[in-house]
Amino acid sequence: MAFGLFKKSAKKEEAPAGPHYHDLTVKEIIAETKDAISIAFEQPSSGTIHYKSGQFLTLIATVEGKEVRRAYSLCSSPFVDKDLVVSVKRVDKGLMSNWLPDNLKAGAKMRVMEPMGQFTTEFKKENKRHLILFAGGSGITPMMSIIKSLLNQEPDSICSLIYCNRDIDSIIFKNHFDQLQTAYEGRLHVIHILDNAPMNWQGYSGLLNKEMLTKLFERIPNWGLEKTTYLMCGPEGMMKNVEALLAEHSIPADKIFKESFVSGVLDKAKKEEATGSSEKKAREVTIRYDGNEYKILVEHNRTILETALDKGIDLPYSCQSGLCTACRGKALSGQVKLDEEEGLSKSERAEGYVLTCVGHPLTDDVVIEIG
Repeated sequence: MAFGLFKKSAKKEEAPAGPHYHDLTVKEIIAETKDAISIAFEQPSSGTIHYKSGQFLTLIATVEGKEVRRAYSLCSSPFVDKDLVVSVKRVDKGLMSNWLPDNLKAGAKMRVMEPMGQFTTEFKKENKRHLILFAGGSGITPMMSIIKSLLNQEPDSICSLIYCNRDIDSIIFKNHFDQLQTAYEGRLHVIHILDNAPMNWQGYSGLLNKEMLTKLFERIPNWGLEKTTYLMCGPEGMMKNVEALLAEHSIPADKIFKESFVSGVLDKAKKEEATGSSEKKAREVTIRYDGNEYKILVEHNRTILETALDKGIDLPYSCQSGLCTACRGKALSGQVKLDEEEGLSKSERAEGYVLTCVGHPLTDDVVIEIG
C-alpha cells in the first residue's frame, strides 16, 4: 500500500482522445447530502475500465471558457459495482465542485482521464487483517471503495471507520454505512464524530483529541500491530492531528497511510523560492511522450507542464500541485527541481522520477520520458 494526494485546474481548448482519456456517459446523479453528490458513469462500450479501490478519476469540463480538471476519488468498488462512481462535495468558490451539481445531467457525456492514484491495496481471500480508517468530510470517498472491496474480498478481515463531520446532515453515505454494518455485522464498525452534535446525539462530538482517541481504541477490536493498518483521508489539519495522536500511541509510521485533498496550485513566490537557483535562465527540455519527442524552452519561473501545455502538447496531468502523480515522468538525463515532492516515494525519486507540474529544469540536458 502507498500514499498519494490530489486536486486542481487546468488549461487547453480540446484535448484529443488518446490512451489516457475516455468519454463516459453519466448514468445517474445521486444527492448524498445538501452539498454532496455522487456521479455514476456507465462503463464504455469499447471495454471495461479497470481500477483499484482508492484510485481517482480526473474529470474534465469547460467552465467559464477554460478547460478545468479535477480529481475525484472513486467510491465504487471494482468487485461490487458495475458503474464507475465518484463523489463531489461543493467547495466555496470551487469551479468544478459547483459546476458539476449545477450543470451535469444524466445522459451527458464527460471526458475523464483513466483511473490513477497510489492509495491502494491488493485484496486477497486469505488475508486476515484489520483496517482502521480515519476520514473527514469528502475524505470518505476512497474509504468507501476500500471498505466495500475488503468486506467483499476478504471474509476474515474487518474494518473500523472513524468518520468526522461538521454535523449530522453532512455525513456522506450515512444510510449506506448503516446498511453495510447490518449486512456485515461484526466486520464493520463505524464511529461518527460531529463538530456540532444535536441535543439527542449519543455519539462523540468535538475535535478528535488524545482522550477521545484513547476511548475509541477501547471500543474497536484490537488485533495487534502486525495485523492492523491505519488509513486516513481528509483535511490536512485533521490528518496531522491523527498522525500526532497515533505517534503518541506508539503506532509505527510504516503502518500509517494517507490520501490528501489540496485546494490549489503552489503560489508563484513559493515556486521561485523552491527552484533553488539564483540563475534566472530559460533551459531546454526534451519530452518523450506517446511515441513523439518534443523540445521546449522552459523559463525559470514556469514549470515544465505549464510550458508544454502552452505549446499545445497534451501531456497527462490532473492536480497541478505535485500530489496526484498523473504527470509523472522519468528524467533520463539532467537535473529537475521539484516544488513539491510528497507525491513521489523515496524509491521513485531515487529512480529518477519527476512531476512535470511542479518541475523546473536546472540544467540544459533534461530529457523526460512520460508513460
